[in-house]
Amino acid sequence: MSLHEHISNRKSALSFSEQVLADGVFIKLFEAARWAPSAFNEQPWRFIAARRDEPSFNIMLDCLAPGNQAWAAKAAFLVATLAKKTSSHNGAPNRHASHDLGLAIGNLTFQALEFGIHLHQMGGFDAQKTISLFSVPEDFEAVTIIAGGYPGDIESLDEPIRSRALKPRTRKELNELVFSGTFGESHPLFTHPSPTK
Repeated sequence: MSLHEHISNRKSALSFSEQVLADGVFIKLFEAARWAPSAFNEQPWRFIAARRDEPSFNIMLDCLAPGNQAWAAKAAFLVATLAKKTSSHNGAPNRHASHDLGLAIGNLTFQALEFGIHLHQMGGFDAQKTISLFSVPEDFEAVTIIAGGYPGDIESLDEPIRSRALKPRTRKELNELVFSGTFGESHPLFTHPSPTK
């Protein structure tokens, strides 16, 4: 058995081509996100989507940390991801909102890879500025901004971004992540080095 290629080959993109996404493809990304599971079927995720030719693209780009602006400016689209902080059915804090948003983003990411589109999730942005510029209601938290598009030529990137793009993916071993009994006690199935992709 092997991992699905979209999981084993996924990498946070730093270079994007000029290729424009067809409307139908862009819609399908969010349709995939729409079908993610959530606690009490709250669906607490919201997205502010901005394609490169839309005025909101540069507004969102301005919310990114300078180091991210340098390469994200060439993305085909940017998406601000939001999580509703309270539950609709009882008004209580929804401590699962970010988890559920993550599931929706996972769906969106997988669907993007099916179309040959690569994404880069970013925490390096000004959340309060994003909330203010896009008139986000108080009950929502800005969690990430995603840059996406078809892959471009890594060799055309300036340093140090080029070196970042060429850096191999690494992950902790499973015995550092999966425990049995008590925290830190590796599960018996995961005491050996992780299998390769």
